[in-house]
Amino acid sequence: MNDLTKVSIDFERSHLVFPRLIAVVLAILLVAIIIRDRQRILNALPYWRGVFEAMDKPRFFGALGITLLYFSLMVPVGNIWPNTGRGFLICSIPFVMTVGLLFMHERPMRSVISLAIVSVVGPGFVWWLFTYPFFLTLP
Repeated sequence: MNDLTKVSIDFERSHLVFPRLIAVVLAILLVAIIIRDRQRILNALPYWRGVFEAMDKPRFFGALGITLLYFSLMVPVGNIWPNTGRGFLICSIPFVMTVGLLFMHERPMRSVISLAIVSVVGPGFVWWLFTYPFFLTLP
């Protein structure tokens, strides 16, 4: 009976309970939607085939790849200077710059300079805002 009044928390894995729970609920809802709307989904396949053929594949897959690289590198870079948010800052500046360059149709020097300023000032301001006024650490 004494064991019922004791609580032990595994702090290494306790923060993963709710994300896993939400993922399971979302997966169940996805299956339910697919079962319920299977005919509408099948009828939409030609439409999505046309959308995929007409889309700008280099920009789409480039942005996807850059975003995956950004999130993959943020924590390892941040571990060099733990609890300072420098991983966010160091990774966000090139991320904003490369995504901006990727989506620019023309790259005149004036636009590239403006983008460079935004890619330094934007993440720098967010880093400062979270670090000093809010006292929150970024990766």
